[in-house]
Amino acid sequence: MLFKRPSAAGRGVFFMAKIILEAHGIRKSYGASEILNIDELCIYDGECIGLIGENGAGKSTLMAVLSGDIQPDEGTVRRLCPVRTIRQTGSAAEDGDRRMRAEFRAPSQREGLSGGEQTRRRIAAALSGTPGLLLADEPTTDLDAQGIERLTRHLEAHRGAMVLISHDRALLNRICSRIWHLEDGKISDFPGNYDDYRAELERRRAFQQFEYDQYRSEQARLKAAAQRMQEMTTQVKKAPSRMGNSEARLHRREATDAILRLSHGKRTLQNRMEHLEKKERPRDLPEIRMKLGGGVPVGAKTVMRAEGLALRVDGRTLLEGQSLILPAGSATALMGANGCGKTSLLRALMGESGGVTFSGRVRFNDAAKVGWFDQNHDRTLDMNASALDNVVNPSMQDMSLARTVLARLNMGPEEIFRPVGVLSGGERAKIAIAKLLLSDANVLFLDEPTNHLDVFALEALEKMLADYGGTILMVSHDRRFVSRLATRIVRMADGRLDTFEGSLEALERAESADRDRESRMLEISQLEMRMAAVAGRMGIPGCDMAALDSEYDALAAQLRALKSGLK
Repeated sequence: MLFKRPSAAGRGVFFMAKIILEAHGIRKSYGASEILNIDELCIYDGECIGLIGENGAGKSTLMAVLSGDIQPDEGTVRRLCPVRTIRQTGSAAEDGDRRMRAEFRAPSQREGLSGGEQTRRRIAAALSGTPGLLLADEPTTDLDAQGIERLTRHLEAHRGAMVLISHDRALLNRICSRIWHLEDGKISDFPGNYDDYRAELERRRAFQQFEYDQYRSEQARLKAAAQRMQEMTTQVKKAPSRMGNSEARLHRREATDAILRLSHGKRTLQNRMEHLEKKERPRDLPEIRMKLGGGVPVGAKTVMRAEGLALRVDGRTLLEGQSLILPAGSATALMGANGCGKTSLLRALMGESGGVTFSGRVRFNDAAKVGWFDQNHDRTLDMNASALDNVVNPSMQDMSLARTVLARLNMGPEEIFRPVGVLSGGERAKIAIAKLLLSDANVLFLDEPTNHLDVFALEALEKMLADYGGTILMVSHDRRFVSRLATRIVRMADGRLDTFEGSLEALERAESADRDRESRMLEISQLEMRMAAVAGRMGIPGCDMAALDSEYDALAAQLRALKSGLK
């Protein structure tokens, strides 16, 4: 097979590849629910496949079938190379080699690890050696921005094949050459990366809409023509009473012929309507007809003002003497490396300082009503109640809007009536998000809201938060999510909170300009020292003055160019 794999330069390389895994007739069910019904799959050497689908579609099940961790009810999987897996949960059974453990800062112990430490340990173990096929199930979960970038570089450099489950669209774009969309147990195959997949979906949707519009237009035309013939049939006049018998018989015969022709034409049109190939209307997400975050407006420029903040965890000082302000209507992203204390700070601002030492003055506007998205959904959801009841009971909105928001997050009519306790982590996250958006909160504190969401629900959440009418303080490792929502960035590092008023892209441009300026200043300093050295050599008897003058002038020209670039 000939395919193109993305390269670091963004151009991609075409090459022939051999099959390294093939699967036939895969069937897998749990109880009465059929999860997988796949006739055939092939994976080729060197390609990277992004596996996407809604929460509960069976992505991890398919990954486990491909790896051999579970057996299908029917079908065969033929593996023609070594396979390694980065699992989403659990502890890595292997330690991995020393180089990988050091690069990913993976601890050597297996017990008492945080989520991020467990993820780094699983990654280090899987990337040790050179597997022909790497299977990665949400490998960026619990990684910070630096960890995601480090992992991405390693995945880009992997020379074997790869199947990647991820809601990180930037990662899917950088490394994927194909997309598998798993829906209703079946795989749809799309060439290219995630953006290519979305563009193809939109193209197909536009064509489906065109076909549907054509179908409806032809249906209406035929119906109108049949109606006109029916009206013409009723308008055929009876013979006048003064008409002679022979004339009356002629009139009746002509009228009968006309009625027969019209009836035949009508039946023909009805037959064509019945045999029109039916076209389905494209599925549209339900529209939310009101602005979420509809609680009482804060009515002030500042929602929260915190001063003199100090935060200590296990004897480590994470903050000392810092301030944080949340302007009304802003969307602030709190960013920093794993372990810097972002979640601890959010909880402390909410008055939940368990396990940490926190001090400082935190003042919320009197009209502020804060809603909190915690990664531990057991604290905010009733596990015995249905998804819909969890959302509706405390909500200030009606049931219709609640169902609409859940549908926008890709929760179907069956899932919303199930007890929350039997739902997956991603589905619980959707319920917690819907509950928050439908509450009367006008301030949202969001701690990693994209974790465990499928990519479709994530995009729906992005749109709803973009339309949200309140104030947001969020922690997220998803760069695209932050880029699309944040209007200001707060960096948490080295015991400080540094605020940048602007988007993530604007911050990165400013930081790039600062680095460029620092680099130019260093070059200027080096050029000035070289010029001083040349001037010193000019005083040495017997020196080649012409050559030194030429060298000095060349250095001076470089210096002028660098200084001009600083203006």
